[in-house]
Amino acid sequence: MKRFDQYLSCAIFSLILAALAYSQEPIADRVTVPFSDPARPGLFKAGLMNGGMTIKGYEGKEVIIEARVRAEKPRKNEKSGKKALGLRRLEITSTGLSVEEEDNVMSVGTESMNRTVDLTIQIPKNTSLKLSCLNDGDIKVEGVNGEIEVNNTNGAVTLTNISGSVVAHALNDDVIVTFAKITPDKSMSFSSLNGDIDVTFPPDFKAKVKMKTDNGDVYSDFDIKLEAATNRMEEDTRKEGGRYRLKVEKAMYGIINGGGPEMQFATFNGDIYIRRGK
Repeated sequence: MKRFDQYLSCAIFSLILAALAYSQEPIADRVTVPFSDPARPGLFKAGLMNGGMTIKGYEGKEVIIEARVRAEKPRKNEKSGKKALGLRRLEITSTGLSVEEEDNVMSVGTESMNRTVDLTIQIPKNTSLKLSCLNDGDIKVEGVNGEIEVNNTNGAVTLTNISGSVVAHALNDDVIVTFAKITPDKSMSFSSLNGDIDVTFPPDFKAKVKMKTDNGDVYSDFDIKLEAATNRMEEDTRKEGGRYRLKVEKAMYGIINGGGPEMQFATFNGDIYIRRGK
């Protein structure tokens, strides 16, 4: 009985050590890179195959980039299982982070195919962004002023306290955007296939809006003056023995605060929310 208790204590101790090792946050790759000309707004580009990114605008002039492999449970490797008996597994934390900058355009990526890498970035507030993610991560941006283009295939897009213009698409998740200010006379687009579109504009926002959802509803606390659909396809080949065909686009059109640039909101399996900020 005493020997069994010793074995049990050793097993519990081993489990605690394994849990502690797993809970340790992987070491991050961290770099600071300035734009060529900090006096003028730059363009920041980032693309990830596996992972997400969080970007915050700040008052500094340099881009601070932190790349970190996401902590995951160790995968059992049957081939090396016997060879590794008695050895401690070391977590692979290399991200393959790459940064290039030329003429105020900065591009960031990673070379990690089999591991998930997350980016945490501080960036000068007056910077335009072009961002994309493919798998296993959301794109979050806060407090940036510029032209923002975002594309996420299997994650959400959340843009908060944005000043400028946005083109945002999330194939299988939600698009959530909150504007502090918008660029006047600039058209914008917000779309998804399997998610909601939720956008908050300043109260004096002026626009022509195009809203399309196949399996959802549209909600707004703006006073939207609805108009008849203007896009239609008409075909008449009856004189040549053909047929007449007319198709009106399945979309709603409206005017907010007297009209302005066109804003498009489109989703297939979600709802659309157009909110009036305070």
